[in-house]
Amino acid sequence: MADVFVKPQIGGGGGIVIDDDWPGYCLDLFSYPAHYSGDLDCVVVPHGVIVDRIERLARNIMDDLGDHDIVVLCVLKGGYQFCVDLVDKIKALSRNSNRTLPMRVHFIRLKSYLNDQSTEDLHIVGAEDLSFLAGKNVLIVEAIVGTGKTMNALLKHVESFSPKLIKVAGLLVKRVPHNSTCLPDYVGFEIPDRFVVGYALDYNEYFRDLNHICVISESGKTKYKI
Repeated sequence: MADVFVKPQIGGGGGIVIDDDWPGYCLDLFSYPAHYSGDLDCVVVPHGVIVDRIERLARNIMDDLGDHDIVVLCVLKGGYQFCVDLVDKIKALSRNSNRTLPMRVHFIRLKSYLNDQSTEDLHIVGAEDLSFLAGKNVLIVEAIVGTGKTMNALLKHVESFSPKLIKVAGLLVKRVPHNSTCLPDYVGFEIPDRFVVGYALDYNEYFRDLNHICVISESGKTKYKI
């Protein structure tokens, strides 16, 4: 394990790097829905590791933003599980410390993928009027950041409503060609440029019910292609 996961400084929150040559964990070591048999190559991040890492991110966020009201912008659909678990961890820390972090949660949806390819056609749903963000501290919660184009577009949109502060929590940052310099302030894992599913991340709406973060197989892509 020590030679697989290392901690570099990425963005403001650091992250766990998964190397390009990491083959992943054998699927036989974990439980997963039988209806996805043959659709996955390997487990990249097991569910328990995800949960533990999110607890650390919650502590980092509490250290930075504790005692300030924040508005959490959850980016659907892929970010809902990350957001739920992150908010729960922050609430638990608030209950058991002398610092608190009052939160309101608002949901928006971004859609820019067709099959396994990102498109230029970005739709932002639920963000038409974010005037209530004026003067507020905002935490954007996103499951995965790739090229950064989608995140940059969202940040510009949110900034137009004049919030006091914007922070971004990203569970996954994918190492892709032409990655922008706009990285999340709080990073869970930096992963290779492979198409991952699970933990609410989907491929054409499939695999959201998978607890682990896994690499989809070529046969899985073909099976669920539209």
